[in-house]
Amino acid sequence: MNSKSHSKWTIPGFDAPKSAPSPLARFGWRPAFANQIDPDTEADLRPARVVGVHRNGLDVVGPDLATRIPPYRADEEDDETAATVGDWLLLDADATRAVRALDRQSLLKRRAPGTGRQVQLIAANVDTVFIVTSCNRDFNLARLERYLALVRSSGVLPVVVITKADLVDDTASYVKEARALLPNLSVEAVNALEPGVADMLRPWCGPGQTVAFMGSSGVGKSTLVNTLLGEAAVETKAAREDDDRGRHTTTARALHRLAHGGWLLDTPGMRELQMTDVEDGLDELYADIEELSAGCRFSDCAHDQEPGCAVTAALANGQLDAARVKRWKKLVAENRFNAMTLAERRAAEKGFGKMVREVQSIKKKR
Repeated sequence: MNSKSHSKWTIPGFDAPKSAPSPLARFGWRPAFANQIDPDTEADLRPARVVGVHRNGLDVVGPDLATRIPPYRADEEDDETAATVGDWLLLDADATRAVRALDRQSLLKRRAPGTGRQVQLIAANVDTVFIVTSCNRDFNLARLERYLALVRSSGVLPVVVITKADLVDDTASYVKEARALLPNLSVEAVNALEPGVADMLRPWCGPGQTVAFMGSSGVGKSTLVNTLLGEAAVETKAAREDDDRGRHTTTARALHRLAHGGWLLDTPGMRELQMTDVEDGLDELYADIEELSAGCRFSDCAHDQEPGCAVTAALANGQLDAARVKRWKKLVAENRFNAMTLAERRAAEKGFGKMVREVQSIKKKR
């Protein structure tokens, strides 16, 4: 399959140029960005795209421009307004600082690892995400569903890339399982070391297009990135022999220019991918279960042992897979919990703790 077969999935903000493309087009510029600029008051500002984020500044590029500017955040109280890789900024005439950020066409984010509620921005204005897994123990349907929910909730096109195809006799079973996760999902099985990989993935890497790589450590992301770039731009390390798990090689996010005009973003391996604000992605990923749940007798049905539950009925007659329903319930609960405010979460935890203590007290009395 290729991206042209996805009638319901479109690249956000893309309009085919009707005249000669702007010099900015090769950096991923779209009419949706141009429409945000006021020609009367902002004609002297210089659009630039963020290609690297550092503690002390942002690397930005544009036509005849490649420089580092101070960090930018539109609202000090809102982490999501901090400039991230892929963002478009309007710089002052001397290109020394950002005046403002343009509205994003897409934003990939996750809840930062740990117990806090901070959101970690992954990338902005991405057109396609290559979700990379491999033909070994890293191949995990539950993990793939997490990535798919995150990507689809951002309105970005997902493509599953299964690496290390040379390690197995037949990749058909891996491809079949991955494709079953979402209708019309493109899945490619590749050997990342083969030069022909670039041709297989080129439909999503055209001029001005931005693709991001996401996946766990050790699945061959960095090797695949280097193959597409045609150079050893990213350090690679072999997976540990004792457990076949990977080591972190990419430690920062940065955009790289592809020879045929696209932009490629490598991201650090993610061993923890907490869901937050991904309702739309979950609704799409589990559309069949969501449709059935709407027919439950009770609107707050937990789909456990409640009478009139359409989901448990579908499980009983073999219409649904029990493991998949379990993953759905887990992700929905996790997303709901992570979306709570800190005060709401503490209240929920306090209420849960109180309930546990009451149950334990009743047991002791009995």
